[in-house]
Amino acid sequence: MKFSNKWIKSYRVLACTLITLLFMAHTAHWLHIPTLQRMENILYDLRMRATLENTVNQNIVIIDIDEESLAKEGRWPWRRDKLAYLVDILFDYYNVKLLGFDVVFSEADTSDGVELLEKLATGPLQKDANFLSAFETMRPHLSYDDMFAASLKNRPVVLGYFASHIKEKTPEVGMLPTPLAAADQHPFSHLLFKEQSYASNLPKLQSTAMHGGFFNNPTVDEDGVYRRLPLLINYNNQLYEALSLALYRTLLGMPEVNFITGDDVYGKSNNQLEALDIEDFHIPVDKTSTLLVPYRGRQGSFPYVSATDVLNTVVPQEKLKDKIVIVGTSAAGLLDLRVTPVQELYAGVEIHANILSGLINHNLKSRPSYIQGIELIELLLISLLAVFIFPRLPVFLSAIVFSALLVTGIAFNFYCWAILNIDTILATPITLLTALYGIQLFFGFFFESRKKKQMGNMFGQYIPPELVEQMSQSDEEFSLKGESREMTVLFSDVRGFTTISEGMEPQELCELINDILTPVTRVIHDHKGTIDKYIGDAIMAFWGAPMHNPQHATYAVRAGLAILQALKTIQKDFKAKGWPEVDIGIGLNTGTMSVGNMGSQFRIAYTIMGDAVNLGSRLEGLTKQYGVKMIVSESTLQAAPEFTYRELDKVRVKGKHKPITIYEPLGVTEDINSEQLQILELLNQGLHNYRQQQWDAAQNIFEQLAGQYPHDKLYSIYLERIAYYLESPPEIDWDGAFTHTSK
Repeated sequence: MKFSNKWIKSYRVLACTLITLLFMAHTAHWLHIPTLQRMENILYDLRMRATLENTVNQNIVIIDIDEESLAKEGRWPWRRDKLAYLVDILFDYYNVKLLGFDVVFSEADTSDGVELLEKLATGPLQKDANFLSAFETMRPHLSYDDMFAASLKNRPVVLGYFASHIKEKTPEVGMLPTPLAAADQHPFSHLLFKEQSYASNLPKLQSTAMHGGFFNNPTVDEDGVYRRLPLLINYNNQLYEALSLALYRTLLGMPEVNFITGDDVYGKSNNQLEALDIEDFHIPVDKTSTLLVPYRGRQGSFPYVSATDVLNTVVPQEKLKDKIVIVGTSAAGLLDLRVTPVQELYAGVEIHANILSGLINHNLKSRPSYIQGIELIELLLISLLAVFIFPRLPVFLSAIVFSALLVTGIAFNFYCWAILNIDTILATPITLLTALYGIQLFFGFFFESRKKKQMGNMFGQYIPPELVEQMSQSDEEFSLKGESREMTVLFSDVRGFTTISEGMEPQELCELINDILTPVTRVIHDHKGTIDKYIGDAIMAFWGAPMHNPQHATYAVRAGLAILQALKTIQKDFKAKGWPEVDIGIGLNTGTMSVGNMGSQFRIAYTIMGDAVNLGSRLEGLTKQYGVKMIVSESTLQAAPEFTYRELDKVRVKGKHKPITIYEPLGVTEDINSEQLQILELLNQGLHNYRQQQWDAAQNIFEQLAGQYPHDKLYSIYLERIAYYLESPPEIDWDGAFTHTSK
């Protein structure tokens, strides 16, 4: 049965792609996802509160029409003569630098009685010359609006007004201040908020004030929070400025405003507003001229002075001298309390004070037009990481990578906010990262577990669980169908087992076999080998299937050497149990083999076949004849060159005409000492002399080696052959190979 995980990967990629496209569409403002926007707003507020200055700006003072002022001076609106008196005191007694009103005076003050006197002058007393003369003399002192207008004249005063996007029955109430510019002269104007009506100040008041600005906010977020405010609006094809901007320009002496637009990806102007330039200071805004409100802290970041205390000159002069003063209200009944990121109930007048403070101090957050492109790239990178990295990592490591990416994303966002003063999205990328990671876990749990189960069913009886785990995490497809590939085979056999078995009871013999095969199998599994079969006391294993392993020969040689080390422990255990000593022979060969499920409809097994397999079995059989525990072929030596080998012979095994060179692996090259290297060099010289039929020279070397190592059977073998060839020289075309006639 063939197990394919292509469909799993396809569904995973499809799910990740769809989620990413949704998030990117939301970021590009092609699609609105309310939940994401709410999360962005929440995280925006958290960042704002985490980085507040929490200091008090003493240069801007709020004259508060508070509850105390209403109690002492009467309900609002106050008579205009009282407001005129307030203006006179602020400039003449306190010497303030600039005065702004976060209130609108759109209706005439009828409490002065002038209207009644005018009716008398045009009615019953129109012929009374004394009355008419006295009325004309007293009129300037009786018209409170005139008195208020006179107090504004030639003073740096900015009046506020209200604009609305709703078309009222009476769309124009009062008089608007001088517009900043004509909308048709600036191509970005169509992107600004286009208001339909306004309620402004009486003409006599606005015309005598130095300037005016709107104080309403058409950009309140859907949760009702004041996070941003536009600096410009478009009304009747004219551009008008916000109260805070009007105050700032009045403070600087009404400098010119230059409009900075951005460029698209091709370097051409996109006619979208990016900043307002005032005396080389760039005020960062978006295409609708919206500015992020630079809150300093909770309410009280500016000194509050009760209006009644100013009217009664209770406030010390130094508290207001040379200060910027904004008249507003914190009284709940006057409905100017707003919801902000820093406080749920916040005086609206202080919002304008925060913007003015940010303009003066050049301390503003920005959201440049290019940031959207960076955000889209960030989302794309997150998606690519999720698709190509997470599936290749173990669960624990993927959790670490996920956590690292999450922390990195948050740190980068906070760096942009706190250091670069750039606002960029946070909820969207971390939510996308979490969602994509969740998708990986979902597929990993419900589908990869199925894959592991199928892998276990197919290969669990042949290979170690660790390799099954590795196969389940791999993108490689695995099949039990037959195929041809380069592999390395290992044969291991217990020597003299027949003799050992004759003297043992069946139960004890089974225990002995298990005590040999279990540690040997464990070594093979530890070295990523696949058990082919147990043949009595012998083991057949291979490397390179079912999972491709380019280092199959290296793992096989390491396994063979490790088995010989394990044999020492086995021999000690056997001696302790009183069992006979055992020895092991190992043969290794590398070559092209057929692998797959083979057998009949009655019984089938995942096994290997081919000439290369048979040669491995022949090499194991030769270990006894050469008195060594392990023999490998020349092809294995070439595939695993990191080991040092002792050349044993050039032989023709049974059933093969072509000779092969066989070797005994001694260990990893860096572990071989100089004495062993000298012996190998001497042996190689002796083999060279032997194959050149220089019998005397070869005999001298092998006699020297045999004298030093009398228990090494290899040297006596060559001495016997040399003695034979001295009596019966080989044929003229002799190639130096020895032909073995037994398996």
